[in-house]
Amino acid sequence: MANPKAAIEPERGFSALLDAVVLESTDVSEFLTDLSVLAAARLSPPGTELECSTTLIRPRKAGTVAGSSPRAARMDEFQYRAGEGPCLEAARTQQTVYAGDLGRETRWPGYRKATAGSGIGSVLGVPIPLDGEAAASLNLYSAFPDGFDAKARQAAESFARQASRALRLAVRIAALTDTAQNLRVAMRSRTTINLAAGIVMAQNRCSHETAIDILMKASSIRNTKLREVATAVVASAAQKGR
Repeated sequence: MANPKAAIEPERGFSALLDAVVLESTDVSEFLTDLSVLAAARLSPPGTELECSTTLIRPRKAGTVAGSSPRAARMDEFQYRAGEGPCLEAARTQQTVYAGDLGRETRWPGYRKATAGSGIGSVLGVPIPLDGEAAASLNLYSAFPDGFDAKARQAAESFARQASRALRLAVRIAALTDTAQNLRVAMRSRTTINLAAGIVMAQNRCSHETAIDILMKASSIRNTKLREVATAVVASAAQKGR
């Protein structure tokens, strides 16, 4: 059987489609899954089905992996466990990384051992340019060794460049969502602390400042967070009030 080559150039002008996918996604993980499915469909040559995953690395966040198939996602997870692999290297170095014959690959020994028997012959990792400290890569898998010729690699790089704008948007939306969630948690914590301070003020006939000092001293003595001490005070008062 002849070795198929992934050589389909993605159509131009589908930035609007990607933007729509971002806005319809409930979170960045869902967008990465949709992006992986779209890449696999557009970059697979006739008669051959490529598998695709997308890796996203953000500061102070666990790496996000999504795939067009369970196997593609597992291949990326193997890289996280091993701490090495073509797709992680592509994301970190912002350079295209190609493993033409995974069975004979000498780089990334931990990754190669973890993926033995996976049925994947070759892997192509292409960086997706992002802003700031975030990094991402588009990861394509072929069942055949030497499954990506020069034209196929160029097509994947073109797709990654076109996907960059949409992924930047998805990351920004995710960051805003995280900020909003953190603010809600902070507001809830502050409300609980103020409630606890009010209870301490009533119990000790003291000022708000003194009540906060009492709570902070309790937090230090118990070696627990102020919010946790406040929650315990409020819960205790609620129990006594029943």
